Amino acid sequence: MRAQLLTALTIILLASACDNPQPAQPRKSIQVRSEQQEGLHKLSEQYRHVALRRAIYDAGRTCKTVTKSGYVQEYGNLSMWTASCDSGKNWAIFVGPDGSVQVRDCSETEQLKLPACIIRDKKPAAAG
Repeated sequence: MRAQLLTALTIILLASACDNPQPAQPRKSIQVRSEQQEGLHKLSEQYRHVALRRAIYDAGRTCKTVTKSGYVQEYGNLSMWTASCDSGKNWAIFVGPDGSVQVRDCSETEQLKLPACIIRDKKPAAAG
């Protein structure tokens, strides 16, 4: 009998707590970046050009020489970079946390609702 009374009191207390919900706490966004994503930020300009040119070639695209490259922004869990080639072609390069790479023609980014291929001055804050 006593156990039933204790169970009933517990249920009543739990139900009354539902009437006074705690205010929602703002969620803090946590981003995880891979070694490959972080590594691009640490490369010299020359080696970054080489790495992005290699990504372009691995995607089956062409770029004889990268003349300008830089970080654009984080897009979901992808780091977005851009590379300009001596042919005048500009590429958006997306690097995933698993090391995967996707390459898109910068002329298609608006149509695909992707960020513009505009180089930013600084890298994103490190994940904490």
